[in-house]
Amino acid sequence: MKELYLQYQLTDAAIDRIIEMAWEDRTPFEAIEFQFGLKEADVIRLMKHEMQLKNWKKWRARVQGRATKHLALRSEEVDRFRCSRQRQVTRNRISKR
Repeated sequence: MKELYLQYQLTDAAIDRIIEMAWEDRTPFEAIEFQFGLKEADVIRLMKHEMQLKNWKKWRARVQGRATKHLALRSEEVDRFRCSRQRQVTRNRISKR
């Protein structure tokens, strides 16, 4: 896993932002790749390493096959990355409202 951090030169702030973007329903993997250079498989590896197992399983179940996480499957109606009701994710924890 260390080689992933070194390869992409990820800081703690960048890792937090990647995790936040990965949790957001409307942020596609292509946006993460554009901003940080991580491909979908690398994002999955990063999430698995950084998250608690139960949270990672929830995230995988949520994003698997989700059309909004892939630009090619995305509807033309979805034109933003973040839902206005989306919860904030910081330091690998979901904040409460």
